[in-house]
Amino acid sequence: MGRTSGAREVILSVAQSLIELRGYSALGVAGICKAAGVPKGSFYHFFESKEALALTVLDEHWADQRGEWARVLGSDADPLQRLRQLFGETEASQRAGQQSCGTVSGCLFGNLTLELSNQTEAIRLRLQEIFDAQVDMVESVVAEARERDEVIVADTRDAARSVVAQLEGQVLLAKLYNNTSQLGVLWANCLALLGARMPQEAAAEV
Repeated sequence: MGRTSGAREVILSVAQSLIELRGYSALGVAGICKAAGVPKGSFYHFFESKEALALTVLDEHWADQRGEWARVLGSDADPLQRLRQLFGETEASQRAGQQSCGTVSGCLFGNLTLELSNQTEAIRLRLQEIFDAQVDMVESVVAEARERDEVIVADTRDAARSVVAQLEGQVLLAKLYNNTSQLGVLWANCLALLGARMPQEAAAEV
């Protein structure tokens, strides 16, 4: 039982790495099995198709990321500081990935959205659910910040969507330029989107 379960985890790990490096379309089941060191029979024991594998990779990756986002955005820190920590950890993660493989991998969800949103309906819908969940998590923080008069937004949902979009966009630029310094503007951009001010600006008026 342990060996079988281990094979599934190896396939998932290899598939995610290959998707991040090459994209989904360039992969074949044979290549995944070769890289994972498992026979095709093992692959089809766990996944009925490459699409089913990709959906599982998305679910596993989101489960991990959702846990990290919940830890950061659900902490006892002030709401804006939670967002700032989220951006900081995103930048650190991309920087660690670059140091590991030599390139900025970007966001798995964003990469697959660009590659497959017009090709694979099941994956498109799953990605939509994931981004909606991200917006839900950010919106709760934005709403709390508005209650504290720390931001000026007319609609917390639209504001949260803008924050997630700019986070995704800056990660995309970091991947394009292979330079994590593109992520350094996340905090300032977020404050501008939310109608908030840099802490030092507020402090100067006291």
